[in-house]
Amino acid sequence: MPGLIVLLQALLLAVSGPPSSPEYLPIRVAEAEGYFAAEGLAVTIRTTRAESGAAEALAQGQADLAATTLEAILRFGLRATNQAPRLIFGLTAAPPVALLVAGPHTSAVRSIEDLSALRVGVTTPGAPEHAWFGWLLARAGLSIAQVRVTSLGERGLVTAIDSGDVHVALVPEPMASQLLSQGRAKLLADFRTPRAAATLLGSTTVNAAIFTRADRRPPERELSAIARALRKAEQRIHTADARDLADRLPTRVVGEFADFEARLAASRALYLTDGLVSADQLQQTISIIRTHTPLPQSVKIPRPEDMLIQIKPSAR
Repeated sequence: MPGLIVLLQALLLAVSGPPSSPEYLPIRVAEAEGYFAAEGLAVTIRTTRAESGAAEALAQGQADLAATTLEAILRFGLRATNQAPRLIFGLTAAPPVALLVAGPHTSAVRSIEDLSALRVGVTTPGAPEHAWFGWLLARAGLSIAQVRVTSLGERGLVTAIDSGDVHVALVPEPMASQLLSQGRAKLLADFRTPRAAATLLGSTTVNAAIFTRADRRPPERELSAIARALRKAEQRIHTADARDLADRLPTRVVGEFADFEARLAASRALYLTDGLVSADQLQQTISIIRTHTPLPQSVKIPRPEDMLIQIKPSAR
């Protein structure tokens, strides 16, 4: 019967916070615009405080799906071999940050090799972008111990860049684009889009994604429906008027409208095409994560090929 929607099994999706995170905006849009419901999905979204919370919720059987980073899944989502995670939809290639040189230091810092003993600003300790920064340092023959990392929060980071209290900083979007457009900082390394990350790293990668457990995997028809809903959401993000979209989203997702407008503009080039991820992308990202901080010896990482449930684009 045309237009008939068969309601599928209810699913609990744990999403890494904060609610305003651009990496997980497609999930928020899919919920607000009714794309999950239109696919016959009953999806309940639970926001966790950090990437580790979503990964742990999946590992402990408290969620059917988790939207988090690959690093969090490897560190916190592997509890037993039979619970090995499966990636069903890729969101971003890398953390949406840029490594910027503070205005007062642009003449002194011209490459990653110049960072030895210099001050590096970050928003929070243990953020996902630290692993990617560590990989850049290692490629330049440096280690994280050779730089002076300081956690400053987002507002403190901007103040430190303007004053020169830090030499460089890992700055998230849309703040990075704003500082660059205003001439207050110089770009040193760019992770903000899949194309930029691939150019910088020399290969494609994956950071944020949606995972399920091997032993609690939803049926194929439900996974396909999730993928279709998220692809519609990403198309909506790409073309939507900021005010119209903001009016449909929860206040906690939007925040201040001016901030949301800038966040939406930065998000339009953020996502992996169709959510597709290859085994090579997984392998390269695992190598980056291992370069930063060794994974616990108790963690048995599945083969990249075994971690993928590839949901190809398809019509409903």
